[in-house]
Amino acid sequence: MKTAAIYVRVSTPDQHVESQLYDLRELAAQRDFEVVHEYEDRGVCGQKARRPGLDALMADARRKKLSIVLVAAFDRIARSTRNFLQIIDELDSMGVEFISRREGVATGDAMGRLFMTIISAIAELERSLVVERVKSGMRRAKLEGRQIGRSRLDINREQVVIDRRTGMSLTQVAKKHGISRASVCRLMKETNADCALPSAVSIEDTRPEARL
Repeated sequence: MKTAAIYVRVSTPDQHVESQLYDLRELAAQRDFEVVHEYEDRGVCGQKARRPGLDALMADARRKKLSIVLVAAFDRIARSTRNFLQIIDELDSMGVEFISRREGVATGDAMGRLFMTIISAIAELERSLVVERVKSGMRRAKLEGRQIGRSRLDINREQVVIDRRTGMSLTQVAKKHGISRASVCRLMKETNADCALPSAVSIEDTRPEARL
C-alpha cells in the first residue's frame, strides 16, 4: 500500500477545508492509498510564499515519509505557474507522485508527465515573452532619449533638510525638489534628523530668543 499525504488550503478564515478533505479521503480509499498525514493551511492566500502546512509537507517528503501527494486542484498548492512547477519538480526529484483530483492529473503516469511538460513549455514561453517585452521597452526608451533606470539624485540636500525642518510636509518637500517622499526621509536620516518632524516646527522657533 502506497503512503499518501493530503494537502488542503483555503484563502479566508470563513472558508472550510472539510469538503476538500472528504473528496481526497475518498480518492485515497478508491486507489488503496494509506493516508499518513493531512496538511492544511487555513486563511492563507496562495500568493504568500510561506505556508506552514505546505512547508511541513515538503519537509516530510524530504524525509521520505510519503510517496504521494493528493490535492483538490492545482491552485490549492501553488500561487503561480512558476511556483507550481517548482513544487512539482522538487516532489519529482524526491520520487513523490503528485495527484490533483479536479484536473485528473497524476505525475506517476505517462499522460500526467506529458501534461507537466506542456505546462513547463508554456511557462517558459511566457517568461521569454516577458523578457522580450522588457528589452523592447528599454530599446524604445533609449531611442526616444529617455533615461533608463533610476535618475541621479542631483539636488540640494541641505535645502531639503531645511525645508522639512521648517515645517513643510513630506509631500510638499518631495514636490518642490522633484523627488520621492522616501528620498526625503532618507536624506533626513542621513543628517541624523527625524523625517516625521511636526509640521509646526520652524527655524524661528529653534532660536534661543524664540523660547523666551
